[in-house]
Amino acid sequence: MKTIRSRKGAPGLVEVAARAGVSPATVSRYFNNPDIVKPDTKTRIAEAAVSLGYIRDRMAGALHNRFSGTIGLIVPTIDNAIFAELIEVFGGRLREHDRTMLIASHGYDLNLEVAIVRSLLERRIDGVVLIGFDHDEIPLDMLAQRYVPVISAWNYRADSSLPCVGTDNREAGAIVTQHLFDLGHRDIAFVFPETESNDRARDRLSGAMAVARKYGVEPDSDRLRIAPYDIGAAKAVGQKILSERPPTAVVCGNDIIAQGIVYACQASGVRIADDLSIVGIGDFSGSAHMEPGLTTLRLPAERIGQQAADTILEMSLSGLPPAKMRTNIKASLIQRGSTKYV
Repeated sequence: MKTIRSRKGAPGLVEVAARAGVSPATVSRYFNNPDIVKPDTKTRIAEAAVSLGYIRDRMAGALHNRFSGTIGLIVPTIDNAIFAELIEVFGGRLREHDRTMLIASHGYDLNLEVAIVRSLLERRIDGVVLIGFDHDEIPLDMLAQRYVPVISAWNYRADSSLPCVGTDNREAGAIVTQHLFDLGHRDIAFVFPETESNDRARDRLSGAMAVARKYGVEPDSDRLRIAPYDIGAAKAVGQKILSERPPTAVVCGNDIIAQGIVYACQASGVRIADDLSIVGIGDFSGSAHMEPGLTTLRLPAERIGQQAADTILEMSLSGLPPAKMRTNIKASLIQRGSTKYV
């Protein structure tokens, strides 16, 4: 039998009032009608709220300590086909259980997650789904203080401290790279985004490098290039690679970068597969319809979205991690015409 969790333990108006040396009514006026509160009093209340980690509960009066029926989903970007598919599936699964979704994007700037989580908590969120494992401790602590469940989606690690539902991105990078080595390629370029704040890209690159080193290949700066998830920028990087010292194959951090490399080949008169094999990660909408079709790793966005929704819904009722805390959803290599034997 599941237990229903509570939100006891988080600091409230009374604690803020005691810390600031004012009445709870004054604290309430500060949040609801700050213009009538004296400036020095506002300063004391604001400092007390920050020092206590107080989160304003915008819905407390209406809900009387009930939950909102809303789950938060924080993604790096919505300008990416694969995340759009995840969002669609996740939201649909929540609707099946009469729940709603609040979605936010930080644009790969993890510093923004603190403000986003604070805003979600103010709306009495029932649970939060984050993407990947790179997160500041502050928003995680804010969620833990209030017993709000949180899971990581899109990436999987056997040693994850958070419940996670996703694909092993190290394995993903290894699979696509192994495919090229199996085809006889040894002069391979790797085009990936910055990895400092993107653990998915970092893990994929790590997996790719592990396979390369297994074959005694250590890519130099010419063979290890940085490109954002942007077709135009990736095309420019591809043209530079092709004009300087063309490799026989390219591993791309995802299908967006791969599409940019395809355009670079077309602009440079390079025959895809015959002169340059290209492999991506993601199997985005349209990748199968390129000419030739893109060889890529299909990430199971639909299954990840459904499983993530089911997991966070279960936790929102019990407040406890699921029995299977870490779920590895396997990706699959889709071989098309953009790769061939060297």
